[in-house]
Amino acid sequence: MAAATNIDVILEHEKEAIEQDRMRYAKNKTSSNFTALAIVFDVMYFIGLYKQDFGNFYYNILIGASIIYNLIFLLASFLCMEGIKNYKKNFSYILAVLALIQVVRIFIMPTKALASGAMSGGTYVYCLVTLAASAACLAFAAFVGYTRSVKLANYLSTIGPEARRD
Repeated sequence: MAAATNIDVILEHEKEAIEQDRMRYAKNKTSSNFTALAIVFDVMYFIGLYKQDFGNFYYNILIGASIIYNLIFLLASFLCMEGIKNYKKNFSYILAVLALIQVVRIFIMPTKALASGAMSGGTYVYCLVTLAASAACLAFAAFVGYTRSVKLANYLSTIGPEARRD
């Protein structure tokens, strides 16, 4: 019975080694796809928020800053989506910061609009859900991207330089 257990351990080790070696050639689609989903949620937030007619509430500097931030967010998220796809660890840090900013955004425009009576409770919940979903997708993408990047970097440090492709 002990011999079967040893064989199982060896097979599991070989399976893990093959999976790590495969990471050198396969893209990190999970992180990339969750970042794309975060972009979709942000666009849903943007469209849902600005299709409403809230009178004069939006005619201030806050709306301009919000629109400029959305453009920067879309660009940064897309660039991170492409970088994290290739197991570049630094992009996971940027994704984590973007996730944190998405959470902070809940307390800026939607909360102020709700407090002033310019936004209904239903629209506020919609904004809260889309921003929270965007933040969750970004945080998950950052976590997966970081762990997989570290795993690949550790594996690459164990193989010889002739076998590396980076």
